[in-house]
Order: sequence, then C-alpha cells, then structure tokens
Amino acid sequence: MVALMTIFRLNESQDGDSSDSDSNNNHLSRTTVSRFIINEGIIAGQKIAKISVFTLLGIGVAELIMGQLSGSVVATADGIDSMSDAMISFIVLLGLRIAQRPPDKKFHFGYGKVETFAAMLAAIGMIIIGSIIAYHSYDSFVQPRVIHHPLATMIVLAVASAISLYRAVQMRVIANRYQILSLKTDAKNSIKDGSASVVGFFSILIATQFGFLQADAIGGMIIAGYIFSVAYLSLRQSSLILVDAWHSPKITELVKKIIEEKFGYEQITVKSVLLRSAGMINQAEVHIEVDGNKPLRDIELLSGEIQNSIRSEIPTMERISVIPHSFSEKPETRRARFFRNRYRNKPK
Repeated sequence: MVALMTIFRLNESQDGDSSDSDSNNNHLSRTTVSRFIINEGIIAGQKIAKISVFTLLGIGVAELIMGQLSGSVVATADGIDSMSDAMISFIVLLGLRIAQRPPDKKFHFGYGKVETFAAMLAAIGMIIIGSIIAYHSYDSFVQPRVIHHPLATMIVLAVASAISLYRAVQMRVIANRYQILSLKTDAKNSIKDGSASVVGFFSILIATQFGFLQADAIGGMIIAGYIFSVAYLSLRQSSLILVDAWHSPKITELVKKIIEEKFGYEQITVKSVLLRSAGMINQAEVHIEVDGNKPLRDIELLSGEIQNSIRSEIPTMERISVIPHSFSEKPETRRARFFRNRYRNKPK
C-alpha cells in the first residue's frame, strides 16, 4: 500500500509540461491506487466477516443451551439473535466475495452493488428474526416463567456481551476506513448484539433478585426493538443506494470546487455534477462548458486532468466521466449579444 501511494505521489509531482504518455501514466497510477484500496478493503472485510460468523455461532449456541437450561426467554432470544447475526455475517461475506469480481459481459459496471444488496438482505433477515423474538417475548410476558441457574446464565451473557462489543469495534473501524456498507450494517448489528446481552444480563438480575419475572420477557422485547431499529436504518440506506439516490451534497460541492480552483484559468463552467454510489466505489458524471474553438486533443487532455484531480482528492471516486459542452464566446459576450438581439426584435 505504501509503495503504491509513493508511486502515486511521484507521478503527481512531475512537471506540468508532460506528454500524453505521462498523463496516461498518472491516470493509470491513480486508478491502480484506487483499485488497490478497494481490493484491500474487500479482503479486510472478508476476514473480519469470517471471524464474525464463527464467533457468533459459538456465542449463539452457548446462549441457546443456557436459555433452555434456565428457562430464560431473554437468554434464548439473545441466542437466536446471535445465530441470526451469524447468518447475516455470512451473507455479508458472500456479498464481499462477489463484489470483488471484475466487470464482464453481463455486468458492464462490475459487481459493486452486490455488496449493497447483501446489506439489504441482511436487514430483511433481521426484521424476520426480530418478529420471532417479539412474539415469544410477548408470550412469556403473559405467562412468566421461573428462571433456573441465574448466575451461570448471567455469566454467559456477560462474556457474550464483551466478545460482541470487541468484535463490533474492530468491524466498525474497517467498515469506516473502506466505506463498506454491508460491513457497517454488520458492525451495527454486532453493537446491537452486545447491547442485547447487557439487557439480558440486567433482565435476569431483576427477575431473580427482585422477583419481577416479567423483566425477562421485557428484556426480550427490548432486544427485538434493537433489531428493528438497526434493520430499518440499514434497509433505508441500502435501498436508496440501489435506486441511485445520493445524499452527500458536500461531495458534489467538493467536485465543483476542485474544478473551479484548479482549472479556473481555462474559463471552465461546471454545468452539473451527477453522482451515484455502487457499493464501495462512487461514480461521477461531470458536465462542463469549455471553449468550443479548442482543438479536440486539448479538450481530451483537459478532461483527463480533471478526472485525475477529482480522483486524487476523492479516492473512492473510481469511475469519472467528464462530458464537455462547447461555447465559442465568453459569458459576457453571449449575454451582450442576447440583449442586443432582444432589443432589435422588440416591436416599435
């Protein structure tokens, strides 16, 4: 990674009077660095997701066994939650592996959105599991049960909480570093899983020490509420990305600022900046107005320089299309001609 970034900086620091081959080399180096960062993120995401699958399976099995031995609804609910989280981590793992595939004849723009689709499937799975937990918790609230082996059950829940929260922190760091939506969903799920174990711990403590048996069922309902809240946020975000919604106006303004500051001498007017997300990478379509009297070769070089400048500031912007529109006069000249013709055509 360090070597690639060094190459990128060396190419960027070369003199401005470079040939076409130098410009192409700069473009290739930036593209190589961007793809390397994305691949590095996918590999790191796969590794932590694989660890998550086996960790959650172990926690889920332990909690389910303890829930059956103790008769605790909240321990059983937390075990079901952990098992469902393991399934969700597995879906995320599959999504990241598919997202790594290069473009082909069927998917011309690659498999980047598969990762987002995996996040949406994970959210739907969370809603189903949450509904099952809510139903059983309500049934236990109506007919409360006596909890056996409370101390052992609380120890299992405390250990599960510590492991889940530690794993969530690791996962969240990787998800934020590489902007992996499905891994962000899984990280939120892990935080929820750790918090749910804490809720289960205190629910059993209240139920056994204070004689309020309904606390066990209330804890299960709280866990179901956690699941629904995380699922809603993840489902909303992934759905918006799949329909090409963009909710980062700062990035749009940043792209305009980069072009206006670095290429102001070219009398460029930025007409519009259209952005879309495709999983871990973003795509931009930039419409600009340039002097129509410029040779085509100069416009092509200018478009390439704009692409390189945007990509150097925003590494996740892998695919950038610069679409030039011509004008043969300065804006002041065009406005003067417009008002002059308007005055001439005005009926006397």
